[in-house]
Amino acid sequence: MVHRLAVVVPTPAHSSVAGPLSYRSELALAPGTLLRVPLGRREVLGVVWDGEAAALSPDAGVAERPVAGALEGIGPLSRQWRDLVTFCAAYYQRSLGEVALAALPPQLRDLTTAQVARRLKRSAATDSAGTPDTAPELTGEQAAALRAIDANDGTFLLYGATGSGKTEVYLQCVQGLLARDPQAQALVMVPEINLTPQLQERFVERFGAGQVVAMHSGLTNPQRLKSWLAAHQGAARIVLGTRMAVFASMPGLQLIVVDEEHDPSYKQQEGARYSARDLAVLRGRLEGAKVLLGSATPSLESWHASEQGRYRRLEMASRIGAGALPAVRLVDMNLQPKHAVFAPPLVDAIRQRAARGEQSLIFLNRRGYAPVLSCTDCGWKSECPHCSAFRVFHKIDRTLRCHHCGFTERVPRHCPACGNADIAPVGRGTERLEEHLAELLAEAVRPDGQPVRVARMDADSVRLKGALQEQLAQVHAGAVDVLVGTQMVTKGHDFRRITLVAALQADSALFSSDFRAPERLFALLLQAAGRAGRDAAQAAASEMWVQTWNPGHPLFAALRRHDYPAFAAQQLKEREQAGMPPFGFQALVRAEARTQETAQAFLQAGSAAAQDLAAAHGVTLYSAVPMSVQRVANVERAQMLVEGASRPALQRFLAQWRPLLQASRERGLLRWAIDVDPLAI
Repeated sequence: MVHRLAVVVPTPAHSSVAGPLSYRSELALAPGTLLRVPLGRREVLGVVWDGEAAALSPDAGVAERPVAGALEGIGPLSRQWRDLVTFCAAYYQRSLGEVALAALPPQLRDLTTAQVARRLKRSAATDSAGTPDTAPELTGEQAAALRAIDANDGTFLLYGATGSGKTEVYLQCVQGLLARDPQAQALVMVPEINLTPQLQERFVERFGAGQVVAMHSGLTNPQRLKSWLAAHQGAARIVLGTRMAVFASMPGLQLIVVDEEHDPSYKQQEGARYSARDLAVLRGRLEGAKVLLGSATPSLESWHASEQGRYRRLEMASRIGAGALPAVRLVDMNLQPKHAVFAPPLVDAIRQRAARGEQSLIFLNRRGYAPVLSCTDCGWKSECPHCSAFRVFHKIDRTLRCHHCGFTERVPRHCPACGNADIAPVGRGTERLEEHLAELLAEAVRPDGQPVRVARMDADSVRLKGALQEQLAQVHAGAVDVLVGTQMVTKGHDFRRITLVAALQADSALFSSDFRAPERLFALLLQAAGRAGRDAAQAAASEMWVQTWNPGHPLFAALRRHDYPAFAAQQLKEREQAGMPPFGFQALVRAEARTQETAQAFLQAGSAAAQDLAAAHGVTLYSAVPMSVQRVANVERAQMLVEGASRPALQRFLAQWRPLLQASRERGLLRWAIDVDPLAI
């Protein structure tokens, strides 16, 4: 008997073959079964799906063909997993196959049945339970939060001050779950790869290496496959990963933890532009699992949800050991010496800390030596020939490097435009800051009489394998007195010796056109402040210095009080008055073409075709405009904002608009995509 199967295969977002295709099979394969099927001249990985296959258009060129074979030994993907993928594809306006297959390890499609069997055997062999490490005694706030999580279901917002012990709550939540149910699994998500090794170390210490697997884009394909198989079989009880881990196949999933839930890194910026945090909340509902969102500075969307009662808010306001939060000092740069990079009082404070054997952290969210090189005669600047941006001067290897397309050249000996040899750096990045600070502290000494040591940590300094772990070890060991870094050093790290944190050039975000800029700045500064005084014995003397030209701004008033609730209330009030998220709903349509005219013409044509549709759904279409970085790698980029007062109405409009947009595609357009709930406008 021949069975007709609906199979999801990898297809582009806007192709004519977007849904499941029909294939013949001699066996009745259950939905969720992984198999190989022919597609055109290739053999691809597919997933048996629920329901009927989509009808093929006459010009699709795909006839009903037999399956090549199922992947034996690998159980079907669960109905809840398929429901999550189906929702993601529909909500974020992508094809079902694109989302489903991107969530699976790429190596699956290349393995023979014998190779699958060998990897399954290896995965089962690593299932060593380990001996759980002894858990420390909880504070009263931690214990109360843990009791509330154990006694209730649904989604929780763990609002805890930096250093209040949120990670220990995660650990004990997981430990209690695994002790109660031998089949249970937990998913723990972090925003960035560089935070994964530190958290993974703590989970391995507590639960044993055989219980924990990592899942992030930094893994090789074999490593990713091994982790996926261990999670899919239930051999790995804990999956620790970045946003891609939200799609991990975990049949026993009962708890999802999203650490630093406010972080923009949870939003995917390519392909299906999903929010892993939002999908984690949805997956919790689909799986009947508890979801724990943790942050010292929750996103305004999550805070608003907790205000409405949709999330249960748990507060931990005190630091471990009853240590105080660092005192915030604002330095009015209008009163400092002209052209001063560091205010003299700040330099003195850093020098005094180093003399006592304490560490300082200097935060500047701009890597490289200088943002631009400029000619003093003709005004030439180091523009990227392929992007509408400047190439950054990196002194360490004497290069000009574009941080958008990667184009790199050696620094010219003279101005390419007029031949002037006097070309100079303009502005400062972390490289230049490190150099300047070393000069200012040249006479400073440590308690042992040795000179003060300044180090830098950013994406350039940790590029080589193992460099991040090595630099973190030096900081923890006290081999570094002053650490200069980007936002990489402000998230999640437990630096016990740092007692002073200073933020430079924070004002630019205050006047950004992005309505989310104040929220991001406040979160960044409060997270940076949290690196100071994490040792309770030194907490009372810890400080956060902020150099600003606008000390009277309300954001800094809330920062001085460490008063996130007041800041959130003020921001939510402004957003409600303006109809901005979470009180309104947005999508962006982005277009890329060889010329800006082509990109904008596509968007305008799509807008013109949808005027009646937009009016029927109460949706507003704005004019097409260039993106903030208009050209990247010789590709022109434009965007159009779409707003609606109702999420369902906006979703219905986008689903009906997609075919009209595809129909208005013209010659010269390279790509277009819809970004639902965008984080940057």
